[in-house]
This record gives sequence, C-alpha cells and structure tokens, in this order.
Amino acid sequence: MRPFGQTISLDRARALVDRSGAPILRVEDVPLERADGRVIARDVVAPADVPPFSRAAMDGYAVRAADTGGASRTDPRRLRQTGTLYTGQVSTAAVHAGECIEIATGAPMPDGADAVVMVEETDRDSDGSVRVFVEVQPSQNVGRRGADIQAGQTVLRSGEMLNSSRLGAVAALGMARVEVFERPRVAILSTGNEVIEPGRPLQPGQIYDINRFTLSAVVADNGGAPVSFPPAQDTLESLAGALEQCLTNNDVVVFSGGSSVGERDLIIDVLSAKGDVLFHGISIKPGKPTGFAIVNGKPVFAMPGYPASCLTNAHILLAPLVRRLAHLPAKDARTVTIPLAQKIVSAANRHQFYTVRVVDGSAVPAFKASGDITSMSKADGYIEIPAEVEAVERGSLVTVTLF
Repeated sequence: MRPFGQTISLDRARALVDRSGAPILRVEDVPLERADGRVIARDVVAPADVPPFSRAAMDGYAVRAADTGGASRTDPRRLRQTGTLYTGQVSTAAVHAGECIEIATGAPMPDGADAVVMVEETDRDSDGSVRVFVEVQPSQNVGRRGADIQAGQTVLRSGEMLNSSRLGAVAALGMARVEVFERPRVAILSTGNEVIEPGRPLQPGQIYDINRFTLSAVVADNGGAPVSFPPAQDTLESLAGALEQCLTNNDVVVFSGGSSVGERDLIIDVLSAKGDVLFHGISIKPGKPTGFAIVNGKPVFAMPGYPASCLTNAHILLAPLVRRLAHLPAKDARTVTIPLAQKIVSAANRHQFYTVRVVDGSAVPAFKASGDITSMSKADGYIEIPAEVEAVERGSLVTVTLF
C-alpha cells in the first residue's frame, strides 16, 4: 500500500485540467441529417437569395395594387380572373390592368402583379369576375425575393453549434452537407483482473464493466466521440500496452480503476513512466483517488474504479474538457433550491458531491457508497458541501444541480 502523499483542491484540479488540450482543429464534411449538435468549422455564406423569388404570403388573388384603390364592402372593385397559380408553378401570363390571378400561398408572383388580396376579402361571381372589398398597397401580402436571406450574406459563423433552426437555414441555401469540427475522440477502458464485459457469465470474484458505459455516455452527451477498448489487466505490461494503443488516433484517454494506492493500483506508475502526472488525489468525495497526466501531449485521466466516484468526476472534470475540445460552450447548470429532508454529515476536509432525489419539494439523500451505481442512477441531482462544512442540517435550503 502506498498512501496518498498530498491531495489537491478541486479548484486546483479543475484549473490543471482546463489548461490541458486545445480545441480540435480537424474538420469533416457531414450530411445535414447527421449535423445536429455539431459545430460549424467554416462560415456559411449564402450563394443566392432566399426565397429565390417573390411569392404570395396568403391565399388569394395576385393583383396590381393600383386596381384596388378605394375598394370597400360597399364599393368593391371588380377584376377579371385570368388564371390560377399553385406552388411550384410559374405563370406564363402577366397581370394587366383590371385583371387578377388566383394564387396559393408560396406560389411565385406573376409578372405585373405587385400585391395579393386575401381570399377572405373577395367574392367570385358566376361570370368569373372577382369582387375585391379592400384596398391593398404595393408589396402587401407578398414575401419579396431575398426577404429572409440575401446572396452573399453570412448565415452562420464558424464556432456556432448547429441546432434545428440553424440546420433549416443551411437547408434553405440548398446545401446538403456542411463542414464541422471533428468530435474529440476519447479512448475509454476499464482496468482490473476482475472486470469483464456485460453479456458473459460471471465467475467467482468477477464484476461487470460499468464505467466504460457511463463514461461513454458522458463523452457523447458533451460533444465527444467515445472509443471503447476492452478491459486491461493489472500488470505494468498490460497497462502500458493499453495506454499506447489508446493514445493512437485519440485525443483524450480515460482509464477507470487502478488509480488508488493498493499494490495492484499501477496506472499512476505507468503514467509517470510515460509522461507528466499533474496530480494524483483530489480533496473530494466521492472520487479522491483520481489522477491526471499529459502523455505525448494528450490528456489522460486515471479515474477511480468505483462507479459513483468515476461518474461524479466524469461530470465535473472530463465533461468540461471534452466540451472545450469540441468547441462547445460550458453546459448551463439546471438547479433548484429546496429544503433538505434529513441531516447529512460530510467527510472531513473534503469537498463532497452528495446525490439526492427531489421528492415533494425536498432534497432526499440518495448517496449510498462510492461503489454503488445506484447512488447516481436513483438520484435526480447533487448538492455540493464545501470542505469546511461538517454537516448540513435538516430543513436547510440547498441548491440541487440536476442531472
């Protein structure tokens, strides 16, 4: 056993992680249907006007506005209908004085017409003439060409994240693909002779790999591309070989397990031999035995094997780094302030993340143990208890950060 020499504060750990790794500059071209949530790598400039033609904004009649002057219910203007125009059609005939063309919303305006009278403000006679009961002005009820986007306009700028509306703007330009920054590739693997893949029968002393799946979900939720590897054995040779494999073609490496101080907790030895260990041990609970190193210029996390510890530190340390590498802004925390349902005694001199459930407007403690995944899966969020606070009394107002 090799006890921790000295742990660092959470703020210090965050600062060291934040200074590590640069945003990914690699670019890829993806189809729009796979671009949601991706970050634009090049300014998107409109090659043409949107809409590409002036169009009717209402169902009604395309007219010359001058022909409707003074029209009212008691003194309508009578126009001769010369045709009908639907969306996707272009009129071959112009609208002349005293004429109109029936037009559908979105259909191109015919030559000669400069306004649309809504159908509700008209009546058609049996002889085919149309009575107009309202005076319209030029451009009324008409969506002009380029009203939404003009040719040469910068529609999206590099660094903006694509969402449903921004994808719609790109599609409006006729673009089927878009250039985006590649997602940071995060290699993930668990360590330990006892860890096996789910789907296989457990032998005595074995446990299923939990952390590979929780870590992968955190990475994907924060703009990264998780790359899973099979568990590594608790030997220097196996861990060193796994590290070399994970560093190839990936931007970040995350080990879980083997980061504590036991005889077989060897990952820090491997990282020390291969690179620069920035810290090993944080004054937090859960998650104290967490290490962080730079190897071949790439960030490498040594997360605890206990599922609750591993997942907690994935949220507070790994997720912000992945978002920064992915050109994404920091995630906005969703919080509620509610009373605590029962007293919590905190770990001495350690910043504690304590999971809770929100029940009937109160925060009910949900944390069981660092090794219990249900400490997280049964929780709605967590409260933070500073290192200098020994206990939080029942009824105290606490801020719950929701998952």
